[in-house]
Amino acid sequence: MTESPESPEDAEAERRSRAAAEAEQVEAAAAAAAAIGGPDPMPGADPAERPVAEGGGGQAEGFEQAEEALIRQASHEDNLSDPTADAFTPEVESDRSGAAFSEADEADPSEVTSDPGEGPDDSGEGPGMAAER
Repeated sequence: MTESPESPEDAEAERRSRAAAEAEQVEAAAAAAAAIGGPDPMPGADPAERPVAEGGGGQAEGFEQAEEALIRQASHEDNLSDPTADAFTPEVESDRSGAAFSEADEADPSEVTSDPGEGPDDSGEGPGMAAER
Protein backbone atom coordinates (compact mmCIF):
# COMPACT_ATOMS: atom_id res chain seq x y z
CA MET A 1 0.00 0.00 0.00
CA THR A 2 1.38 3.40 -0.95
CA GLU A 3 1.46 6.33 1.35
CA SER A 4 -0.79 9.26 0.61
CA PRO A 5 0.99 12.41 -0.60
CA GLU A 6 1.57 15.13 1.92
CA SER A 7 0.18 18.05 -0.10
CA PRO A 8 -2.36 18.62 -2.87
CA GLU A 9 0.47 19.62 -5.22
CA ASP A 10 2.18 16.27 -4.61
CA ALA A 11 -1.10 14.46 -5.24
CA GLU A 12 -1.57 16.32 -8.53
CA ALA A 13 2.02 15.58 -9.59
CA GLU A 14 1.58 11.86 -8.85
CA ARG A 15 -1.70 11.78 -10.79
CA ARG A 16 0.00 13.44 -13.79
CA SER A 17 2.89 10.99 -13.56
CA ARG A 18 0.53 8.01 -13.55
CA ALA A 19 -1.48 9.49 -16.45
CA ALA A 20 1.71 10.00 -18.46
CA ALA A 21 2.86 6.43 -17.76
CA GLU A 22 -0.57 5.10 -18.74
CA ALA A 23 -0.51 7.14 -21.98
CA GLU A 24 2.93 5.69 -22.83
CA GLN A 25 1.62 2.16 -22.25
CA VAL A 26 -1.43 2.85 -24.44
CA GLU A 27 0.80 4.19 -27.24
CA ALA A 28 3.14 1.18 -26.97
CA ALA A 29 0.19 -1.23 -27.10
CA ALA A 30 -1.27 0.59 -30.11
CA ALA A 31 2.09 0.40 -31.93
CA ALA A 32 2.39 -3.33 -31.16
CA ALA A 33 -1.16 -3.97 -32.38
CA ALA A 34 -0.51 -2.00 -35.58
CA ALA A 35 2.55 -4.16 -36.31
CA ILE A 36 0.51 -7.39 -36.24
CA GLY A 37 0.29 -8.80 -39.74
CA GLY A 38 3.32 -6.97 -41.09
CA PRO A 39 3.52 -3.78 -43.11
CA ASP A 40 0.53 -2.33 -44.93
CA PRO A 41 0.47 -3.99 -48.38
CA MET A 42 -1.48 -1.07 -49.88
CA PRO A 43 -0.35 2.14 -48.20
CA GLY A 44 -2.49 5.13 -49.10
CA ALA A 45 -5.42 3.06 -50.35
CA ASP A 46 -8.93 4.48 -50.01
CA PRO A 47 -10.56 2.75 -47.00
CA ALA A 48 -13.84 2.41 -48.90
CA GLU A 49 -12.14 0.62 -51.83
CA ARG A 50 -9.69 -1.43 -49.75
CA PRO A 51 -11.85 -4.60 -49.31
CA VAL A 52 -12.55 -4.76 -53.05
CA ALA A 53 -8.88 -4.21 -53.90
CA GLU A 54 -7.71 -6.81 -51.37
CA GLY A 55 -10.09 -9.33 -52.91
CA GLY A 56 -8.67 -8.65 -56.37
CA GLY A 57 -11.86 -7.02 -57.53
CA GLY A 58 -11.77 -6.59 -61.29
CA GLN A 59 -8.08 -7.38 -61.75
CA ALA A 60 -7.90 -10.94 -63.07
CA GLU A 61 -8.83 -12.45 -59.70
CA GLY A 62 -5.94 -10.70 -57.96
CA PHE A 63 -3.20 -12.10 -60.20
CA GLU A 64 -1.46 -8.74 -60.56
CA GLN A 65 -1.53 -8.11 -56.83
CA ALA A 66 -0.22 -11.60 -56.09
CA GLU A 67 2.57 -11.07 -58.61
CA GLU A 68 3.50 -7.72 -57.02
CA ALA A 69 3.57 -9.36 -53.58
CA LEU A 70 5.78 -12.15 -54.95
CA ILE A 71 8.18 -9.62 -56.45
CA ARG A 72 8.30 -7.68 -53.16
CA GLN A 73 9.01 -10.86 -51.23
CA ALA A 74 11.65 -12.11 -53.68
CA SER A 75 13.46 -8.76 -53.73
CA HIS A 76 13.37 -8.52 -49.90
CA GLU A 77 11.78 -5.09 -50.26
CA ASP A 78 9.92 -5.44 -46.97
CA ASN A 79 13.02 -6.75 -45.14
CA LEU A 80 10.90 -9.34 -43.33
CA SER A 81 13.39 -12.13 -43.84
CA ASP A 82 17.12 -12.61 -43.86
CA PRO A 83 18.26 -15.37 -46.26
CA THR A 84 21.42 -16.11 -44.30
CA ALA A 85 19.59 -16.34 -40.98
CA ASP A 86 16.68 -18.32 -42.49
CA ALA A 87 18.95 -20.84 -44.26
CA PHE A 88 19.03 -24.46 -43.16
CA THR A 89 21.89 -25.58 -40.99
CA PRO A 90 24.34 -27.94 -42.71
CA GLU A 91 24.06 -31.64 -42.01
CA VAL A 92 26.76 -32.52 -39.53
CA GLU A 93 26.17 -36.27 -39.86
CA SER A 94 26.91 -36.30 -43.58
CA ASP A 95 30.16 -34.44 -43.00
CA ARG A 96 31.30 -37.12 -40.55
CA SER A 97 30.37 -40.00 -42.86
CA GLY A 98 33.19 -41.89 -44.51
CA ALA A 99 30.94 -43.33 -47.22
CA ALA A 100 32.17 -43.28 -50.81
CA PHE A 101 29.57 -43.25 -53.55
CA SER A 102 30.06 -44.42 -57.14
CA GLU A 103 28.15 -45.49 -60.24
CA ALA A 104 25.65 -48.32 -60.03
CA ASP A 105 26.75 -51.75 -61.19
CA GLU A 106 25.71 -52.76 -64.68
CA ALA A 107 24.34 -56.26 -65.06
CA ASP A 108 24.36 -58.22 -68.29
CA PRO A 109 20.88 -58.71 -69.71
CA SER A 110 19.46 -62.12 -68.89
CA GLU A 111 16.66 -62.20 -71.45
CA VAL A 112 16.09 -65.69 -72.87
CA THR A 113 15.40 -65.48 -76.61
CA SER A 114 15.07 -69.18 -77.36
CA ASP A 115 14.00 -72.40 -75.69
CA PRO A 116 17.11 -74.49 -75.01
CA GLY A 117 15.08 -77.70 -75.43
CA GLU A 118 14.12 -76.93 -79.07
CA GLY A 119 16.23 -77.22 -82.15
CA PRO A 120 17.44 -74.60 -84.62
CA ASP A 121 14.16 -74.66 -86.59
CA ASP A 122 12.07 -73.56 -83.57
CA SER A 123 9.27 -71.24 -84.75
CA GLY A 124 9.11 -69.57 -81.29
CA GLU A 125 12.73 -68.42 -81.37
CA GLY A 126 13.15 -64.73 -80.61
CA PRO A 127 15.01 -62.14 -82.62
CA GLY A 128 18.30 -62.68 -80.79
CA MET A 129 18.35 -59.09 -79.45
CA ALA A 130 19.35 -58.14 -75.94
CA ALA A 131 17.03 -56.29 -73.55
CA GLU A 132 18.89 -53.02 -74.16
CA ARG A 133 17.65 -52.16 -77.65
